[in-house]
Amino acid sequence: MSRKIKIIAAVVVLLVAAAAAGCYWQVLRFAAAPLRINQETIFTLPAGTGRVALQARLESQHIIAPSSWFSVLLKLKPELARFKAGTYRLEKGMTVRQLLTLLASGKEAQFPVRFTEGTRLQDVLRELRNSPWVKHTLKDDRPETVAAALKLPEGANLEGWLWPDTWLYTANTSDVALLQRAHQRMKTEVAAIWQNRQPDLPYQSPEEMVTMASIIEKETAVSDERNKIASVFINRLRTGMRLQTDPTVIYGLGEKYNGVLTRKDLETPTPYNTYTINGLPPGPIALPGKASLEAAAHPIKSNYLYFVADGKGGHTFTTNLASHNQAVKAWRMTMKEKNER
Repeated sequence: MSRKIKIIAAVVVLLVAAAAAGCYWQVLRFAAAPLRINQETIFTLPAGTGRVALQARLESQHIIAPSSWFSVLLKLKPELARFKAGTYRLEKGMTVRQLLTLLASGKEAQFPVRFTEGTRLQDVLRELRNSPWVKHTLKDDRPETVAAALKLPEGANLEGWLWPDTWLYTANTSDVALLQRAHQRMKTEVAAIWQNRQPDLPYQSPEEMVTMASIIEKETAVSDERNKIASVFINRLRTGMRLQTDPTVIYGLGEKYNGVLTRKDLETPTPYNTYTINGLPPGPIALPGKASLEAAAHPIKSNYLYFVADGKGGHTFTTNLASHNQAVKAWRMTMKEKNER
């Protein structure tokens, strides 16, 4: 080979190498480029999406800029091409490489749904209906429909038997799956608390303890009052007094309750009206939190038989009717003064 040919060949090799290096640099530059999003973005990758379809989807949603380097990047970095179907959370400032790494990891976005202490089953179901990433499978929100979907025993009701918490889930998790998780957690927690309850409490079953806890939950949000309120109701059960607690009346009224309890409401019998029935109502009236469950299982030792709001966010506890009437009078005076301001 002549000297001239060798020089030409060397030049060609150098040019090819330079072009390859330039190409590789462009690919790395593209991989390090930030996404075009200015805020957190939820991106869904359907099952069966290939490389070309992925690029088209990202470009059409203005997540990446149109570029011929996308396909080259996937060829040079095959580990980034093993993307998995799912719904992902893309953060502002994320690069193309970080995006592909996330899609390859399969770590889907987690969405929260809150089941709140003191709310009812209908409130939980409404929360699920309003959660756009939940897969809605319940045909309606009737308690019997929900019980059947969770394969509960005939006649069972889920009211009060869901653990209140913020539950995280991935897109297309079903409403029933979330309810099952919350129900199982509640059963586990109740079993543990029931096992460690005070002896000689007037409950015949864990279900009755949950019912009591739900009433406590509705009566106060003050932490150090819960076991005092529990003691009032325990003392009433032991002496044969009716519980006479307004939240049970409200629950029993259902849709008829308009925000104001009247004397007629207190005197109208329902299965839940503890002004007209003896003992506990037939089931919980709300989701009790752990603090209320613990209070129901561990009331303080007291002689309290009455309590009334003190107008300052708490309650006044008394042991006899005369003292209770004085506390009611004081509460009315406090409320009158507030209204006159």
